[in-house]
Amino acid sequence: MWQSNLMVGLLYFIRIDTSILNMKIICIGRNYAKHIEELANEKPENPVVFLKPDSAILPKKMPFFIPPFSDDIHYEVEVLVKINKVGKHISPKFAPKYYDEIGLGIDFTARDVQAKCKEKGLPWEKAKAFDGSAVIGEFYPKEAFNLENIAFQLHKNEEIVQDGKTESMLWKIDELISYVSQYFTLKKGDVIFTGTPAGVGKVAENDVLTGIIEGKQSFQIKVK
Repeated sequence: MWQSNLMVGLLYFIRIDTSILNMKIICIGRNYAKHIEELANEKPENPVVFLKPDSAILPKKMPFFIPPFSDDIHYEVEVLVKINKVGKHISPKFAPKYYDEIGLGIDFTARDVQAKCKEKGLPWEKAKAFDGSAVIGEFYPKEAFNLENIAFQLHKNEEIVQDGKTESMLWKIDELISYVSQYFTLKKGDVIFTGTPAGVGKVAENDVLTGIIEGKQSFQIKVK
């Protein structure tokens, strides 16, 4: 069954907007103290950075299919920042010039796979970068938000399971852009996932996940 579902997803993927291809998805881990506590992780001295390929993007209007290699897929809702021009070694004070839009998304994580990778000191890509693991919702002009205190939630089957504010970030948006740009050249269209607050949890078949940012519905997906 999962093979046929995957084929449907691949066929749909061919039809998606090619403007999202050849982009980087840059993810930040452990950027909320309470999330660090809930997973019993150590607080990092610097932002934890990992990447997802563009093939990780879940096509619009497609459900999320639980992959066959994991029995413990977790949702992680995150505020997203879309880069609007090329930049390298960006100072925090100039970082606001490199983005015009803010959105919301999900970093799906195969927690059981991740745990095995962490035990062996291996990278997380198998747990974080698989096909469909990146939900990218609608973007909105950044002027619509108080960037220091954006409120956002994830609803699972109409129940709020994650409720965050960007004021709780260990590293704020401009600091993240500056930090990441020391290592990677940022290009127009790149998206930064800025980290997830506490409340992450397992998804199950037929769950409906809805992302809300300052009262606006950025996405809604069904789990298959």
